[in-house]
Amino acid sequence: MKLAIGSDHRGADVAKRVMAMLVEQGHEVASSISCGDRATDYPDTAYAVSTAVATATADMGVLVCGSGIGMCIAANKVKGVRAAIVHDEVGAEQARSHADANVLCLPADLLGMRLIERIVMVFVSAEFAGGRHERRVSKIAAIESGSYTPPAEASDDEPRRELPTPESLLRRSG
Repeated sequence: MKLAIGSDHRGADVAKRVMAMLVEQGHEVASSISCGDRATDYPDTAYAVSTAVATATADMGVLVCGSGIGMCIAANKVKGVRAAIVHDEVGAEQARSHADANVLCLPADLLGMRLIERIVMVFVSAEFAGGRHERRVSKIAAIESGSYTPPAEASDDEPRRELPTPESLLRRSG
């Protein structure tokens, strides 16, 4: 499998170790890892790795920053990318099998290296389950493309809970 891996300055050491592990496992890895103590803006790296995934230059991506949050937000702005910040093996498996995530975002400051290695191995080896999850991933793609249409109202013989609208969410919080 071909993977793109990247980090900012806070995730560089973890990303280098993850890259070495993946290469040892027989994967082809392209990297965009920050060098030295020079501060790096995570959106630049997230864009490079996510674009590689979105254009099929890489099968999957791994991004590492201090919290994983910034990388995840930036990566999800690239059309075709489904990035997930993951903190354990269960999250890694579900990100792949349920959401068909193609970019893994990791928090270098919050997790130990052994756990990070396990998360990466689970993420890389898990497969999308399809089935009911396929419908949901299609809805995510529709939201991304601007073509999403909320489900029609339920008929009397099909009770359905009311779907929230942006307006109803604002009313609840106000």
